[in-house]
Amino acid sequence: MSPDEALDDGVAARAVIAVDGTLTEWSEGARRLLGHTAAEVVGRPAAALLADGADPPTVPDDSRWSGTVTLRHRDGHPVTLWVLAHRRPPDGAEAIDWLAVSPPEAADHALADDPLVRMALTQSPCATMIFDERLRLRGVNEAMADLLGLPAGRMLGLRPTDVGSRPPNAELEEHLRRVLSTGRRQDMQTYMKATGEDRGAHAWLARMAPLTDGAGRVQGVCVTAHDFSDQYRSRERLQLVNEASVRIGTTLDVTRTAQELADVCVPALADFVSVDLLDPQEYGDESAGPPIPPLSLRRSAHQSVSKGSPEAVAKPGQVDVYPENSPQATSLVAGHTVVASGSSVDLERWLAWDPVRFQRIQEYGIHSTMSVPLQARGTTLGVAVFTRFRSPEAFTADDVLLAEEVTARAAVCIDNARRYSRERETTLTLQRSLLPRTLPRTAGVEAASRYLPATRSGVGGDWFDVIPLSGMRVAMVVGDVVGHGIQASATMGRLRTAVRTLADIDLAPDELLTHLDDLVVRLSQESGGDNGTGEVGATCLYAVYDPVSRRCTLARAGHPLPLVVPPDGPARQLDLPSGPPLGVGGLPFESAEVELREGSVLAFHTDGLLMSREREGDASGRMLREALSAPSDSLDEICDRVLHTLLPPGGSSDDVALLLARTRGLPSAQVATWDIPADPALVAPIRKQVVDQLERWGLIDATFTAELVVSELVTNAIRYGAPPIRLRLIHDAATLICEVSDTNHTAPHLRRAKTWDEGGRGLLLVAQLTQRWGSRHTGEGKTIWAELALLDDEI
Repeated sequence: MSPDEALDDGVAARAVIAVDGTLTEWSEGARRLLGHTAAEVVGRPAAALLADGADPPTVPDDSRWSGTVTLRHRDGHPVTLWVLAHRRPPDGAEAIDWLAVSPPEAADHALADDPLVRMALTQSPCATMIFDERLRLRGVNEAMADLLGLPAGRMLGLRPTDVGSRPPNAELEEHLRRVLSTGRRQDMQTYMKATGEDRGAHAWLARMAPLTDGAGRVQGVCVTAHDFSDQYRSRERLQLVNEASVRIGTTLDVTRTAQELADVCVPALADFVSVDLLDPQEYGDESAGPPIPPLSLRRSAHQSVSKGSPEAVAKPGQVDVYPENSPQATSLVAGHTVVASGSSVDLERWLAWDPVRFQRIQEYGIHSTMSVPLQARGTTLGVAVFTRFRSPEAFTADDVLLAEEVTARAAVCIDNARRYSRERETTLTLQRSLLPRTLPRTAGVEAASRYLPATRSGVGGDWFDVIPLSGMRVAMVVGDVVGHGIQASATMGRLRTAVRTLADIDLAPDELLTHLDDLVVRLSQESGGDNGTGEVGATCLYAVYDPVSRRCTLARAGHPLPLVVPPDGPARQLDLPSGPPLGVGGLPFESAEVELREGSVLAFHTDGLLMSREREGDASGRMLREALSAPSDSLDEICDRVLHTLLPPGGSSDDVALLLARTRGLPSAQVATWDIPADPALVAPIRKQVVDQLERWGLIDATFTAELVVSELVTNAIRYGAPPIRLRLIHDAATLICEVSDTNHTAPHLRRAKTWDEGGRGLLLVAQLTQRWGSRHTGEGKTIWAELALLDDEI
């Protein structure tokens, strides 16, 4: 229907008056009633139509007016009419205007003479209206007239949009047209305040049924209105509970969970919601009993229907104090919900307790609050306060039940978050205590490391280590235990200890991983019980670098490949044999040896560094190589650049361990080597050569001890070893190392000689004179070594 057709049905008199009082539209019904044509009145002031001496109506500020006015007919005689006028919503950017309607004069008598209307109204048990095929109101009972707030007889002949300009009136007209065209029933639901009612808005169901004659032709529509607020509220409550179960507890973050509670309940349940939590002495601990007022609670979250939450007294993170007998303190101490109204008594109490809060209550018209304690597993966590000031209704018993159900869900989620936070802190403390606090300073490498726990999935079992070995060699290890939590951290600690123990006996990388794999298999069997389900797994990369030969031997067990950055080239990935993850059992590991130029940087990492949902693994690998290749003299700066480049701002979803090592080479001038014939008589000349070498190195104060150690080690090799025998001396700024190698695989053992034994005191003497000593197996046999600490004046 066009706008002109909507205005003019030829029966009711209608006119549109602009905000400045000018007539902008004039219907055919108005022409027949007053005799003026549209061309004669449109564009002129509406007040010019008033009869001589008639006072203009006083229009209130609200959106509707009705009453009797006296107008002047075209031929000059006065016409007294009942007029209904209401504001119409603006169309686009146009100003608001008024629609004035006067029903036809014969409409008052239609109710008694129309059998169609009489049948419908007598059979209707509720508020009823009857419309004809042109959407004109043909009948209305008193129940409906009371809802509309207009006399029943005055509305006859009007359309729904004549009675009111609110959106539900236009929607009702569309449904009526649909019933007339299809002959099928229609239902319409709306939430509004009926004009004739004193109470606030509530839910209405309008049921429309066609009225047909004996031939089955649709002659009109019967409309009945039903108040289904109870069903509507029940549905809204169920929807809120369902929404709370989905939206609250999406993370294990206490503040985020509290904010989700506030967001869900505004504006569905309250106009303002605040969540204040108690600060336990130890974060996440259970409370010993009910809190004792006055209560200091920390504001965790709040939400309001007003932008910026101006009603809030405290900001998130601030502590707010609730005095004794306040609704919040009472609900926490008693353990149940307390509903308070904005009565004068309550206002006087708040004025005495908290003048700032009293001012907010007065300023925003807060009339009802509901304080609900947050409790979970016998622990009191805090209080959620629901406030109404824009919604006119006070909180009901049903609102209390709804708030308690939603907050109960939220309290469990907050308690879970606190428990998770406590466990995470415990696990993180354990993890950091098991990782090296500082990396040892070695002559072979300069090292730097980083460890970052996972931000979402919990602390895992990533670890790294730098282990000094004999002969100024250094071992570097990076590993990753499968899983997260305390169990993963504890397993990591066991594996790190095992690696250091195996490294201390100088096993080759592939042999060390084999022993470590056996350990993980046993741990899996212990964890899985008798059936040995194997619940423990890990990956590991182990490397040994020798600064004398500048060669590095590496082996890996299912771990990401390391990278090397030459002093003058871009980073590249080392090609190593792929070993199985630890815990598989029965499969061999292989080592690879690479020669490294002095100043090369080795980069070891766990897979958490490259994991990202936003990019593929190839892109992460390229970004890692670019970050490592950027020149820098500081390994710490390179570590920070790598983490900043590859990790998102919120952190990684998995643990990240990163270990960088810049290699150093030992000059050949600091190494001396002799081939020793298997003749005990040549031990003395060898001692003389050692003393001469130490004098050339400027280590005169160390000659006596070194001479004794060399004499014992060489003598043992000649007596118990197998040729060829080789002696090597290595020194740096702080250490002198004596090494004697032979091809016999039998390792020496330290023992205490008896009183009458002629031998057996050699290694005991070596152990007493040196900083540390030991033996290691080689491909050709074994090497016995001893380290002497140099005095400051020898350095």
